Amino acid sequence: MNSLGYICAVLLWLPAWADPIVPTKGTFIFTPKGDQSKIPAVYQLGEKQFEFKMLLKDRKENLGVMVHEVTFPSPYVSPHPENNTIWCEFYQPIGLQKGPGVVILDILGGDQSLSRTIAIQLARQGIHTLFMQLAYYGPRKPKNSRIKLLSPDILQTVNGIKQSVLDLRVAAAFLESRPEVDPTRIGITGTSLGSFFSALGAETESRFSRCSVLLGGGGFVDGFYDHPDAKLFRLVWEIVGNNKARAKELLAPYDPITRAPELKNKKLLIMAASKDEVVPPSMATALWEASGKQKIIWFEAGHYSAILHLPVAIGEITKLMKE
Repeated sequence: MNSLGYICAVLLWLPAWADPIVPTKGTFIFTPKGDQSKIPAVYQLGEKQFEFKMLLKDRKENLGVMVHEVTFPSPYVSPHPENNTIWCEFYQPIGLQKGPGVVILDILGGDQSLSRTIAIQLARQGIHTLFMQLAYYGPRKPKNSRIKLLSPDILQTVNGIKQSVLDLRVAAAFLESRPEVDPTRIGITGTSLGSFFSALGAETESRFSRCSVLLGGGGFVDGFYDHPDAKLFRLVWEIVGNNKARAKELLAPYDPITRAPELKNKKLLIMAASKDEVVPPSMATALWEASGKQKIIWFEAGHYSAILHLPVAIGEITKLMKE
């Protein structure tokens, strides 16, 4: 047999798993649901079709989970091309049984290992979990740039928040379009920074029927205005003629406390640390009260030591999303 014949014979006998992995391509449509007049103008979004790509990245046979890379365009066009693609990791139970879907959001400065751990554990319980990168995080961060979602540049920050919330609305529509996802059980969860976005997303997008807030809350100005770390900002703010009331007015569209009553008709779980040194416990209490005093769990811990309660938190998130 010549060389060409040998190569052909080998190719014919290669097992199926050796075939090159080709991305799945498709489309889904975001259609506004519910009373759009109740949604702040900055978060309103009209009907639009989106193209997505989904590529199998890993099969964790020992855990019963497969991981896909999923991308689709952001509905908001920022000045940075890298940031205008929404990057996600889709964690699914092997076997693709129909079940709930959830969007998961990460902490401020982590290496994303926390959210990936939570995503794997939720997928093991039959929950299709979409870990979405917020604006300017992960692959969305422009190369050779220090630009961040949260920064002293207020305009940059509010635009990043706006984009991330709009992206969450589209991510919910993506989950709804998946045949393996139960459209009546689509939720959102986040930790620390991600928890504020999970509340904003649930308040804004009707597809999210349940929401988990882990180490977050609402009432930014009441929570942080008099904080020692905000002393310099407060001094500059007041020197130019502003005050606390003006800060509340400007931050209202970006603060979960503003539209917290929208969470009363959703399944809501708040988990907070009683000794939190980053997010004052009063902020968790404020959101809990404003959203109808649904379930709240207090961990006897600080913001960082709350990691010791992660197994309990994952169990509670699982119960919420599967209800």
